[in-house]
Amino acid sequence: MSDEPNNQAAVENEYVRDLVLSRLQLLSPDTMKMIGGQGPFSRNDLIRHVTAGDEVGKIIEEVEVEWMRAQGGLLDELAETL
Repeated sequence: MSDEPNNQAAVENEYVRDLVLSRLQLLSPDTMKMIGGQGPFSRNDLIRHVTAGDEVGKIIEEVEVEWMRAQGGLLDELAETL
């Protein structure tokens, strides 16, 4: 059995995480967001959670990916550059 599909998924997940982190780093340091009713998070809090890959970080990734998809296939276009 090949690990290739698992490796591809890991690469895609890392790529998505890097895209999300890049987008978050562009936010103003004063930005605050509410995530899943868990309280307000600063830009730096969001970056920490995504980097840690915890529950809040995964929610942030999902929200950002949905936003990119809503932008007319932006995520698909970026994926083609891999």
